[in-house]
Amino acid sequence: MEKIDIKSLQLSGLNEYVESIGAKHFVAKQIYTWLHEKNVDSFDDMTNLSKALRQRLKDDCNITKLSIRKKQVSVDGTIKYLYQLEDGNCVETVLMRYEHGNSICVSCQVGCRMGCTFCASTQHGKVRDLTASEILEQLYHTEKDIGERVSNIVMMGIGEPLDNFNNAISFIKIISSPEGKNISQRNISLSTCGIVPRIYDLARLKLGITLSISLHATTTEKRKVTMPITNRYSVEELLQACRDYTKTTGRRISFEYSMIKGVNDTDEDAQRLSQLLKGMISHVNLIPINPVDGSPYTQSDDKVIRAFQKKLLNLHVNATIRRRLGQDISAACGQLRNENR
Repeated sequence: MEKIDIKSLQLSGLNEYVESIGAKHFVAKQIYTWLHEKNVDSFDDMTNLSKALRQRLKDDCNITKLSIRKKQVSVDGTIKYLYQLEDGNCVETVLMRYEHGNSICVSCQVGCRMGCTFCASTQHGKVRDLTASEILEQLYHTEKDIGERVSNIVMMGIGEPLDNFNNAISFIKIISSPEGKNISQRNISLSTCGIVPRIYDLARLKLGITLSISLHATTTEKRKVTMPITNRYSVEELLQACRDYTKTTGRRISFEYSMIKGVNDTDEDAQRLSQLLKGMISHVNLIPINPVDGSPYTQSDDKVIRAFQKKLLNLHVNATIRRRLGQDISAACGQLRNENR
């Protein structure tokens, strides 16, 4: 019989398991605290549980563990981890240091099937989804390694979070639980290329997270060239879903817009972008595209990016230029892979 992935259980699910084995109700909270606040990776370390209960947990359950296959430190202090999963697959995770605290970029899948042509993560397709515990463990293991707390999370690593919807939502609920790490949902950003039905599913949950849309183009035809998901959901359908999301949740959406030389960086693109977002609670994050092996694209000139930002600001669109971190270790936006290089 396959063992229970106990670290992937939300507190309600852990309560159900504890009740099923005849343990007292409060035990679930004790186990949850050991797993998600104290970050133990052995049932033997749960010293306030009886030996008999610890043995039952060993018999029934598994505690997910990752191992560091490779670690690289950038000149700017960014750290990139190649984490090996228990089945031998690998994912990359990035720790970024800011004045306001540590941020982590976690992966949600081994590989990605979305096919965006400027992204390294999708070049070999999708292998499998990560469990909630494997997403959690990227943060837990990183905190152990650096000896510091992580206060902000971006779900922008390898994979499409909304293509792994249930595990991504479980991760968010567990990491923000008061009985665990208690990281505010307002400090969590989830990035999607735009799986429209899942945006509506996410809206119904009314989470406090920031939804980030990888837009990168201002017309359906242009977006199809770089983002195959657009063959299924047009820019107009995606933007309508975003408008409905903000109405349902009251939350501002962040639009990621990679600046690609000669592709999407004209004054006309800026004008169309302002029209697409007119009247919406939104923010545009302009991203100088990073070099990726096998990609035909290069970043727009810095002067062009600044002019694009100025144009948007003049059109009353809140727009900033993303600071690039970890480019020297291929840890920047679009550069993550699941290979052991």
